[in-house]
Amino acid sequence: MIIPIDALEADTLYSLAEAFVLREGTDYGEQEVALEVKVQQVLERLKQGDAVLVYSELHESVDIKRKEDIQPSDETE
Repeated sequence: MIIPIDALEADTLYSLAEAFVLREGTDYGEQEVALEVKVQQVLERLKQGDAVLVYSELHESVDIKRKEDIQPSDETE
């Protein structure tokens, strides 16, 4: 199930984005990018609709996925 970002408190949304960045361990190349910058990039993608929050009833968890990567079952799960 997709969760609209405006359904969450700002602090909760930030915490989800921060946890996603820390979990992903994304390498941004030769230059070090601050955690805050990475979190802001994820938040911006969520606000633009390029990424979505997906809740899994099976795992009782929320994940962030690129919109084009979600499966039809993610939208209704």
